[in-house]
Amino acid sequence: MRDIRIGAAQFEARDADKDYNLGRIRELAARAARQGAELVSFHECCICGYTFLENLCRGELEELAEPVPRGPSTQALVELARELGVALGAGLLELGEDGRLYNTYAVVSPGGFVAGHSKLHPFISDHLSPGAGYTVFELLGCTFGVLICYDNNLIENVRVTTLLGADIVLMPHVTGGLPSPMPGRGRIPLEVWENRERDPVRCRMEFTGPKGRGWLMHWLPARAYDNGVYAVFSNPVGVDADTVKPGNAMIVDPFGEVLVESHALGDDVVVGLLTPEKIEQSGGRRYIRARRPELYGRLVEPVSEADREGASSAHADVWWKKHRDTQ
Repeated sequence: MRDIRIGAAQFEARDADKDYNLGRIRELAARAARQGAELVSFHECCICGYTFLENLCRGELEELAEPVPRGPSTQALVELARELGVALGAGLLELGEDGRLYNTYAVVSPGGFVAGHSKLHPFISDHLSPGAGYTVFELLGCTFGVLICYDNNLIENVRVTTLLGADIVLMPHVTGGLPSPMPGRGRIPLEVWENRERDPVRCRMEFTGPKGRGWLMHWLPARAYDNGVYAVFSNPVGVDADTVKPGNAMIVDPFGEVLVESHALGDDVVVGLLTPEKIEQSGGRRYIRARRPELYGRLVEPVSEADREGASSAHADVWWKKHRDTQ
């Protein structure tokens, strides 16, 4: 790894409005490029919109889906990367060559398509198939991994991505502001968002409290710290279908410290300088070297069918509607 400036973005996407969303990507990427960013990361399914997908039938999803990398949205990202001279990561709905639908994150550079990661745990709709494996790639003199939203909540996924060589993990999300049994969690009222200019304090309290940043701080720094990686967190802000999302775009360093973060009550991008020395100095890399894999057989034993039922692809739609913010 070398020194590199990376941007983490947040914006209010419009459902099924790809032209508008690509326009927001253009504006925020250009802003980050002016601050020296070499790569800018946007949120999960930011090109097509996300939460509204839960109510679509298979045919409606297919109308939104595109091939990757040959589809128009990925090609538009490549052209934008060439225009701005930066690499970009953005999410969309993919129609695979196998005819299946995937929640995919495309990474491109001025040189073309670099990598695509299909979400391993795509529980928003039972019409979506899980990705086949992990995604780690070389770009700009650094080694990146990608894990989408719920992928990051399973601690094994971040550890394996690190073991495969990643120093920087792009973590595009759509999360926050939904019911949960955790104290203080719940929906962010729409009127709080709509009144954010008159009463920014109230809105900021919702976004930084346990419905947003407070919940992230329970686990996001731990993923970076335990593995000695940089975590690049992107998330929408504002209205997302019937929810309000808190943004909180940030980059967390290998010590589990917030390097940069957005406090904006609207579209924004933050840019941080990621440096290699923190990785080898981090406790996470020492923990990896100290592992005793011969003791860990239980980790790869399958869980019982009863335990698995709630999160299996066969029950994903029901499980999502009941538990979609237990991330």
